[in-house]
Amino acid sequence: MIRKISLALALAAGLLATPVAAREMTVRQFLTTADGIPRNPTALLRADTRRLMTEMRASFAAIRTEETAARTAGRRPATCMPERVSVNPEQLLGRLNAIPAARRNISLTQAIREWMAEEHPCPA
Repeated sequence: MIRKISLALALAAGLLATPVAAREMTVRQFLTTADGIPRNPTALLRADTRRLMTEMRASFAAIRTEETAARTAGRRPATCMPERVSVNPEQLLGRLNAIPAARRNISLTQAIREWMAEEHPCPA
């Protein structure tokens, strides 16, 4: 019995220590989750809201990292975002909902990358 518990704890600890970014959220998944969140002040208390905010922040961070890496390597980055980008939920949802249904399986990061490349293109 103790052996089974020890094995279960070891497996759980191993799962918690495993890096998570193996699979990114798609635009379809993001929109499906967002549709289930009420549009009122209590939304900030919901775990789903915090998860979507974390996904969005991670996407912006990944794009910034790519931008820095491209500049360091002497390549032209896909986007030249300003230091601070302000995006409200309505803008984000409007932009994601504008993506055709056939393309909504792209990652949230790819969708935001395309959006930022349109909004903040790098000079040639």
